[in-house]
Amino acid sequence: MQALDILLTASFWVAAIRIASPLIFATMGELICERAGVLNLGIEGIMTVGAFAGWFTVYSGGDLWTGVAVAAVSGALFGLLHGLLTVPLGLSQHVVGIGITLLATSLTYFTYRLVLPEVTSPPKIEPFSPLPIPGLSQIPILGEALFSQTPLTYLAFASVAVVAWVFYRTPLGLAMRAAGENPSAVEAQGISVSGIRIGAVMAGSALMAVGGAFLTMSAFNSFFFEMINGRGWICIALVVFGSWRPGKALLGAILFAAFDAYQVRLQQITGGVVPYQIFLMMPYVLSILALVLVARRATYPRALMIPYQKGER
Repeated sequence: MQALDILLTASFWVAAIRIASPLIFATMGELICERAGVLNLGIEGIMTVGAFAGWFTVYSGGDLWTGVAVAAVSGALFGLLHGLLTVPLGLSQHVVGIGITLLATSLTYFTYRLVLPEVTSPPKIEPFSPLPIPGLSQIPILGEALFSQTPLTYLAFASVAVVAWVFYRTPLGLAMRAAGENPSAVEAQGISVSGIRIGAVMAGSALMAVGGAFLTMSAFNSFFFEMINGRGWICIALVVFGSWRPGKALLGAILFAAFDAYQVRLQQITGGVVPYQIFLMMPYVLSILALVLVARRATYPRALMIPYQKGER
């Protein structure tokens, strides 16, 4: 009964939404890239860059929103590099993505040691504070979970709505989706496939970096090595789980976050009787099972990972 009661507590859902927030940002970013036809395996490194860039901006005297903007620009620059290598040059998206992750991660750690050579413990900043929405935050359980979060959490949910609106209600979104399905049709309309794809990778990478910045500026108050901890790879799986649709990807992020928050509380209930590694493994095992069940029916963009050169048919 204690295990079931956890699901009815506001603190559990507050934690689940907080854990889901960086995943939402990064999943939307990866979804934008893939719907335009580019697999971005640089997500792990780009999130690391965003986490450091946002935190260091605030640590150096900037305000929090400036830190978010710097993180987004940093991610977009790595997205530009990824796009230039994979779209016009047609290099392997797998190899370039892994290279971007290694480059971004190593460059972040080098910069950290360069600017803070004698620091033994991560310096702290004043992060975003919870911003309860009057009226809505008073709703039992739901109000505290959804409407008593930090501004970046609200921005994460807003990003889902914006991505969905752009994809399904604007000519730009139609062009992006067509670039991932039938790029020759895009070219036939006089639109640059390379421009659409590079722009999508840059926009998606900016969102990934903001997801990393969430960790240092909202969930925590400092930067430390390995803080991304595989979240980028989880987001790639969440895109597949969501069948490349923003709404379903959002539900997948919340589901994984709920698994993660749940295992922490189960550890407390068992009191160490069951090895804690079992609980740490639970969210990933359940996510893999869910991915297997959903992925068989998923329809992926037909031009995903297929290089396109102008004039090809």
